[in-house]
Amino acid sequence: MANIQKRPNGKWRARYRDPNGKEHSRHFDRKVDAQRWLDEVTASVLTGQYVDPKSAKRPFKEYAEQWRSSQPHRPSTARAVEQHLRCHAYPAWDGRTLGGIKPGDIQSWITGLTTTHGLAASTARTVFNTVNAVFTAAVRDRMISNNPCTGAKLPTVPRKRIVPLTVPQVRNLAGQIAPPYKGLVLLTAATGLRPGEVFGLQRRHLDLSQAALTVDQQVQQTKHGVFVGPPKTDRSYRVVPLPKMAADAMKAHLKVFPAPGPQDWLFTAPQGGAVAYNEFMKRVWRPACRKAGIPDGIGPHALRHHYASLLIKHGESVKTVSERLGHTNAAMTLNIYTHLWPDSEERTRAAIDKAYTDSPDDGNTPPPEET
Repeated sequence: MANIQKRPNGKWRARYRDPNGKEHSRHFDRKVDAQRWLDEVTASVLTGQYVDPKSAKRPFKEYAEQWRSSQPHRPSTARAVEQHLRCHAYPAWDGRTLGGIKPGDIQSWITGLTTTHGLAASTARTVFNTVNAVFTAAVRDRMISNNPCTGAKLPTVPRKRIVPLTVPQVRNLAGQIAPPYKGLVLLTAATGLRPGEVFGLQRRHLDLSQAALTVDQQVQQTKHGVFVGPPKTDRSYRVVPLPKMAADAMKAHLKVFPAPGPQDWLFTAPQGGAVAYNEFMKRVWRPACRKAGIPDGIGPHALRHHYASLLIKHGESVKTVSERLGHTNAAMTLNIYTHLWPDSEERTRAAIDKAYTDSPDDGNTPPPEET
């Protein structure tokens, strides 16, 4: 029900009831303005786009915390989201409401993440994605009508060309690392698993008779400890072919560091149990890299890049490389490794030259029309 009435003071009052039966009203100097407002509200109700004006007055932080607590995030993602909001969003919009944050505020905030707070462009984009997710949920919940993040210009991330480790470098690293982890280096280099996936390997995942390795879990480390969870994405569940080099390395590893039970870890921390990333980096990986002459800043993920580079070098398709790595799609694989695929310029020239060599001009081809 909606109506417009003229008040004793000459103002025009427009009233309507929302889908929950609650009455709302506004006063206007002109009847035409009251009617226009009422028409807009009525249309939003009929199309299911109605937003209670009072919803937009809810504090951003209050809504964001409710949103955060209801998300089915993995522990590592939940930790990152909490940090993004606590360190970068809440200080910027302390006391601000959902509806009070405008596109211009978002743009200034994004720019400030890099220029004022010194975040890398990639980190600023990740923080923005968290805030954008909050506002997207607020629109979906009919708290606000529009997402102020829409159309925001994000900082450009400089494209870094991956320079894979060479085979001699990997062999040298395997020779310098602590003995319990020599097999880890060779296995990772031969299968391209993510560090957490390697740490999550148990004896049941290794099938030496079929020369295959199954990935169905990973080990992650948070401030609350080390835990075992599912792989990064649905596409990360996979069976990876096990090259002879890796199979031989694992046979040698299991002779010295046996894992007799199906639930026993293939690689363990010094005190037992699953390997924790931070301690592994500090006590095992970095000292081994220094001995092997591998530059600082190179992490275990470099072995994954090494694996991808070998597949590409030996002619594997984008689809195959993507499947072996457990990427979400082939586009992601191309985005990371496109510069490693062989240049096709010569093949392009040869294809055209061959076509014209095989079909010589017989003199009857009419000249092109002038334009």
